[in-house]
Amino acid sequence: MINLPTSLMQPLSLIYLDANATTQVLPQAATAALATMETFFGNPSSSHITGLQAKQIIDETRQQAKNIIGAGDGKVIFTSGATEGIQTAILSALYNAKKTIDSSKKHCLLYGATEHKAVPESLKHWNEILEINAELKAIPVNEIGQLDMDFIAKEVPNALMICTMAVNNETGVYQDINLLDQTIRANNKNTLWMVDCVQALGKTDLNLANTSIDYAPFSGHKLYAPKGIGFMYVKQNAPFTAFIAGGGQESGLRSGTENLPGLAALNVIFCMLKGESENTFTPLKTLHLFRQQIAAALTQAFPKIVFNHSFENSVPTTINFAIPGFSSKEIMDLFDAANLRVSSGSACSSKVTRSFVLDAMRLPVWQSESAIRMSFGPAMTQQQIDDACIRIVFAAQALGQNCLTIDTNVIADKAELEGLLQFKVGGSCSWLYIDKKTKSAIFIDPLPELTDRLQIMLSCQGLNLVAVIDTHGHGDHQSCRESLADDYFAQQQTDVLGWPINSKTTTIHGKHYPYIVLGDKWLIKVDTPGHTNDSISLLLCDPVNASTDELVVHYGFCGDLILMDSLGRTNFSTSSAAAMFTSLQLLKALIGTESLICPSHDYNNEFTTSITAEISRNSLLAQVMANDINIEQFSVQKTSLDTHIVDQSGSEIMCGALMGDYQKVSVREYNSRSLVKALEQPNNIRLIDLREPYEYALGHDKNFENNVPLTRLVEFVQQHKHNKQQQLVLICRSGSRSQLAAQALLRLGFEHVGHLRGGYALHQY
Repeated sequence: MINLPTSLMQPLSLIYLDANATTQVLPQAATAALATMETFFGNPSSSHITGLQAKQIIDETRQQAKNIIGAGDGKVIFTSGATEGIQTAILSALYNAKKTIDSSKKHCLLYGATEHKAVPESLKHWNEILEINAELKAIPVNEIGQLDMDFIAKEVPNALMICTMAVNNETGVYQDINLLDQTIRANNKNTLWMVDCVQALGKTDLNLANTSIDYAPFSGHKLYAPKGIGFMYVKQNAPFTAFIAGGGQESGLRSGTENLPGLAALNVIFCMLKGESENTFTPLKTLHLFRQQIAAALTQAFPKIVFNHSFENSVPTTINFAIPGFSSKEIMDLFDAANLRVSSGSACSSKVTRSFVLDAMRLPVWQSESAIRMSFGPAMTQQQIDDACIRIVFAAQALGQNCLTIDTNVIADKAELEGLLQFKVGGSCSWLYIDKKTKSAIFIDPLPELTDRLQIMLSCQGLNLVAVIDTHGHGDHQSCRESLADDYFAQQQTDVLGWPINSKTTTIHGKHYPYIVLGDKWLIKVDTPGHTNDSISLLLCDPVNASTDELVVHYGFCGDLILMDSLGRTNFSTSSAAAMFTSLQLLKALIGTESLICPSHDYNNEFTTSITAEISRNSLLAQVMANDINIEQFSVQKTSLDTHIVDQSGSEIMCGALMGDYQKVSVREYNSRSLVKALEQPNNIRLIDLREPYEYALGHDKNFENNVPLTRLVEFVQQHKHNKQQQLVLICRSGSRSQLAAQALLRLGFEHVGHLRGGYALHQY
């Protein structure tokens, strides 16, 4: 690896709190694995001494595993990990069921609604492959994550298999195995039962032989062993079908040459669990104290924090929480900047914005969308916990410095805001413009999720909110305009969208337009019906020169009139395609083709656009702007386009008729080596860090000032639109934000833009 310039980075020690996703391999385990690779490397199937030494490692590890989980007369089979164990258990159970199934009865397959996705997906797969065609049914859970015993009692008589988990990977909630056992067997003595024990190892006591559990998979990498090694418990006389056939290893139950280094490492972990090593794990009682300490630090840092599970029925090594007003990504980025590793829910579902586990527990949507998981293992030490708690409070202070929380300890060091800020919730946008000199602000298309954040920002910055205005009546979300108006200017008289009544007017091109003053800028209201009959556009511009009738527009907030790669839909009851045609031509006449357009939706993370940028890919808009189409022809084409709009997931109303498949712009990518080489050349490359100010403050030297967070990217475009030839390289945490921003800049005409592939995450510092 080649280091990036040191002026960019301020290293912080790593604190890892994502053990439920995976763990580091402990030095003792790594040493055992390495010794096995170098010395005891024989094939356990060989009969010579080297092979016998290897076989001894397997036998010792197997016996240790049986003792740890209380396997009794049951079998322990070594696998590549939990997923293989799950496949083997389900295949074994369903293949056995197929041989004895009563086709006259209606059968089902039961699994916990909060089960890891590997379970229902595997059930679905083998149910189809084996042509069993049983109905898959999710067992509901209550608000604290406990399985519904009444549901099980009702459904299990017809179940060919039931799958539950001992400890949930997102919340740490554990199930009452004894109660489950009684409920299942009281209603069906023969159904096969698998329990996912991956998160239970080392955190709860297990005695599987004293239960009627048939199968239980485990994974080594969740408890300080290498990836690629796991094992599964199979109850004596439980049906078994080999998932991997071949050379007959594992007594013919799982073929393939054994992972000897992994087994040697696993053996060391078992010795530590049993207290047979000089290096032992932290006792359960102390782990509970660790959780209390972290929870207290989180509550100090974020007084409004909500914990998403009860500590009474969850293992002490998992804490799942949400912070009102912040998305999970924002908190993850905050902690990541402080070199504190956490996750948003399950690592196996990292691209999913909601937690299906918390949804199943019927928690409020915002908690599911904003969930953060902190998890640690039994190797955690008191010093690491102390350091983590200090880092949590330290990270939260960065939010206070950037006016995202009220922290009286850092209020004097707050960073002052000015210009245009873009806030996004899903595909919806709100826009806040601040005039620094007059300490005045205006909020456009206000989203309710941003109410608290705005109020804190206004208070922290000492801003005067001049107006809160919607560009139209929104059909896809609630506006918080009225509640904000009541709080900040209850006496102000406005129209239904929040525009102040009796505002001044100016004349442009012979027509009168109302405006309000915002420092040295004007905000002009223009009626632009079409998407809805009440739609308006707001133009932030320099004061109109009365003698020249000249209009210099910096930003056009046009709601859903023009969206990125789209025009607003016109098939609402209050829509009019004909009116939209007229509005589009009026907007061009007022703002020209280069002024930045700031819509109320951004479905493809393109941030902003202009008429020039849009007509290159939107043929219908291009025809309107070139007068190549009349109002009747436009109405016909627009109506046809709107018939193809599909609202997402059956719930989110799409406000634009997309012109076609979204095409990403190709971006030049740098790695650390090529970037360092480029910076050595006399080509005046400008590095831009795209992380939000609170992230940036936690991880950077103060001498480096080129910070342009995504919330300020549109402002950056406006400020540099006359210098699109400059060479820019964008940098962020993971490379995802920098890639999106680079694509946006290139689409808007910036000629030389690249980004650091993989961001800081893949480059040493």
